[in-house]
Amino acid sequence: MSFRTLDDLGDVHGKRVLVREDLNVPMQDGHVTDDTRLRATLPTVTELADKGAIVLVLAHFGRPKAPTPDFSLSRVVRAYENVLGREVRYVDWEGAAENVAMLQPGDVAVLENTRFFGGEEKNDPAVVERFARLGDIYVNDAFSAAHRAHASTEGLARVLPAYAGRAMQAELEALEKALGNPERPVAAVVGGAKVSTKLDVLKNLVGKVNHLIIGGGMANTFLAARGVNVGKSLAEHDLRDTALEILDAADRANCTVHLPYDVVVAKEFAANPPSLRTCNVHEVAADEMILDVGPAAVEALADAIKNCRTLVWNGPLGAFETPPFDSATVALARTAAALTEEGSLVSVAGGGDTVAALNHAGVADDFTFVSTAGGAFLEWMEGKELPGVKALEA
Repeated sequence: MSFRTLDDLGDVHGKRVLVREDLNVPMQDGHVTDDTRLRATLPTVTELADKGAIVLVLAHFGRPKAPTPDFSLSRVVRAYENVLGREVRYVDWEGAAENVAMLQPGDVAVLENTRFFGGEEKNDPAVVERFARLGDIYVNDAFSAAHRAHASTEGLARVLPAYAGRAMQAELEALEKALGNPERPVAAVVGGAKVSTKLDVLKNLVGKVNHLIIGGGMANTFLAARGVNVGKSLAEHDLRDTALEILDAADRANCTVHLPYDVVVAKEFAANPPSLRTCNVHEVAADEMILDVGPAAVEALADAIKNCRTLVWNGPLGAFETPPFDSATVALARTAAALTEEGSLVSVAGGGDTVAALNHAGVADDFTFVSTAGGAFLEWMEGKELPGVKALEA
């Protein structure tokens, strides 16, 4: 994939640069409770402002049905100033052109919620034109919104000179290393509760990776499809044929599928339950549920990863929020982190639960790249074309 970055931008002093960022931060009682997304914008916004650009930040906030104060990006400005360490102006859509004209080189302004226009999500040409009149250059720095063909994520890239911001660039380069043109062998860890939510991911990966490690409740569906009695475990028994089709496709593609052969079970889902035990996967009782991958299987999975050069990770191996069912996820994540640190593995992870699990294991900073993009990361793993990325291709 070839796309232009800020390195290709030339002199931006005095130019109005529309920068699509993700400012959709969680708030409580009027305060931002997690500024991760704000901090992710720092490299792009700071670089452009320091070069004298007039930086106009475009973003959505929530899912407003109509313009209301609750969904105004003015609520985020003060927290954003604290993160950037510089003044941030707020520009309402009413009189936007006049207010933008008053800004000086190096100024940063946040434009009002793009979703206050009904045509934003429909990629309405009239909305695209309204946005475009405010800027000279377009920079997309929001990979998390790149799977949507909206006016501010796709339409603008068609009418203004378009570039990838630093966060977008880092994301695309990491994804290229992970599945686009990876060093082989490649392993993928796919976990989570339900196969039905990740069918397209699994179907895409079996043709692209050498080792597919399936964990979480998803693994129970595959075990049950193979005739294993999984007791009261979470499993989608109606997907038996689909699971077998995926296993057959993996065989044809010479992709080794790893399912747990020892598991941690309990009669109730609670922290450290008295009925907790580890057993062979064929010894699960009718009144027990599988809640994590067992230690012997984790050791075998670690050995498989040690023989790989690239790892893609999406989803936990067990019910990691409740101890001790976090053990397998933590152990394998720490193995991957150690291999990454010694330089033998490129590790790329993404998805909400995945980020939380890696933070819980204390290794998120040790992976090569951790994406916070959620839906866009999942669609990328499904092999789908992302409109916001496609529009940036040179």
